[in-house]
Amino acid sequence: VVAGDGIEAATLVQAFYHGVVKTVVPVSTTATAEAVKLTENIFRSVNIALVNELKVVLGAMGIDIWEVIEAAKTKPFGYMPFYPGPGLGGHCVPIDPFYLTWKAREYELPTRFIELAAEINTAMPRHVVDELAKALDRRCGKALSRSRILIIGLAYKKNVPDIRESPSLRLIELIEEWGGKAEFHDPHVTEIPATREHMA
Repeated sequence: VVAGDGIEAATLVQAFYHGVVKTVVPVSTTATAEAVKLTENIFRSVNIALVNELKVVLGAMGIDIWEVIEAAKTKPFGYMPFYPGPGLGGHCVPIDPFYLTWKAREYELPTRFIELAAEINTAMPRHVVDELAKALDRRCGKALSRSRILIIGLAYKKNVPDIRESPSLRLIELIEEWGGKAEFHDPHVTEIPATREHMA
């Protein structure tokens, strides 16, 4: 999706991207192009939050969210599967939706879905660690405070070295807050570098 500040810029940017990617989708303005990117990221954030909330609620009822998703995705229309996880990571989905929230305030408009989705997704690492503590106690008779936990994967998604906003960093913090020892293994990340929120 591309746009330019004027006809000449739009023509040049389209020509450039035609040489790089198969499909170029021109839109009328740069604001529209940015809104497309925000819409994609907000869509993912909101739907991930929904499935994360369903995971918590259905889990409390003894219903397997994974089985539910597998069955639901057999519907040939109207459903797109999203999967629960320990939170959101990366440089786009956890952050970009708030650009629209900030801009909407200029128009005195709320962005409740965006903010609620962020609240749910941000709470997931704590939920995961709370469930871990319960499982250790129930299955092993061991307190999290006396446990060593291995986090498999530090990056925010597989096969990349990018840890920006990775929920694994928060998981490590929370495990250590409980008094547990957290270590990690990721073939693409050998050490935790300093980030905005996590100092090395």
